[in-house]
Amino acid sequence: MSGGTVLVALTYLEFHLLFIIPPLVALLVLADPVGRPYAGPLGVTLLSVVAVVYTTPWDNHLIDTGVWAYGEGTVLFRIWHAPIEEYLFFILQPVLTSLWLARLSTGSDYEFGITTPQRAMGLLGGGLVAALGLFFLSESTYYLGTLLLWASPVLAIQWAFGWPVLWERRRTLALGVGVPTVYLCAVDRIAIEIGIWTFDKTFMTGLTIAGLPIEEFLFFTLTNVFLVQGLLLFWWVTDRWEQVRTVWNRRAPTGS
Repeated sequence: MSGGTVLVALTYLEFHLLFIIPPLVALLVLADPVGRPYAGPLGVTLLSVVAVVYTTPWDNHLIDTGVWAYGEGTVLFRIWHAPIEEYLFFILQPVLTSLWLARLSTGSDYEFGITTPQRAMGLLGGGLVAALGLFFLSESTYYLGTLLLWASPVLAIQWAFGWPVLWERRRTLALGVGVPTVYLCAVDRIAIEIGIWTFDKTFMTGLTIAGLPIEEFLFFTLTNVFLVQGLLLFWWVTDRWEQVRTVWNRRAPTGS
């Protein structure tokens, strides 16, 4: 970590309590209790579990490498190299983004029938992201390179499974990703400014957007893309299943 000890105004847990929990609670209060009574919570739970399992090794590797670190006295305790608050964020972000997405029009009329060439195009897209990650996998762009490599398998799977569905819902996808990304980038910029977490410039491109490292902007963009695409595809499948079950029940003979 570059620089000395930074005196911070907030701990990581207080950051959650101030910036993550309030909008989450507000969205929960405003949530529609009727829409997708089983598919909504199930989809969010699955995504949260996957987020923790999939992100933990990569996140801990970057902390161990020194790409980022935490200010003195900002965390409660660590599991492996990451603070407990980091794992909490792996759960809170999917819930926050999902509650926002649930307020949008998420239904899709796209029927089953993704073709093999379409699936191949999705895999190719994920492969291109992986190739970019390998291209940037050097010390001065290590965060960016590992980020793209880490993201590429998830993108490849999601795009191969149903990118035509996502394209049909592209406006919902853009809005579902854009709003939480802008918000999380804004509060991340505050956390960096007051020293809750810091970065070693050795592993960074040095490019920023309004003072925020471009790697952080891409991190929140990609993670929200994972979440929104995953939920849109999950809800697409469950909606189609509901349609099939309804038709089946109508055609099924009734007993005497």
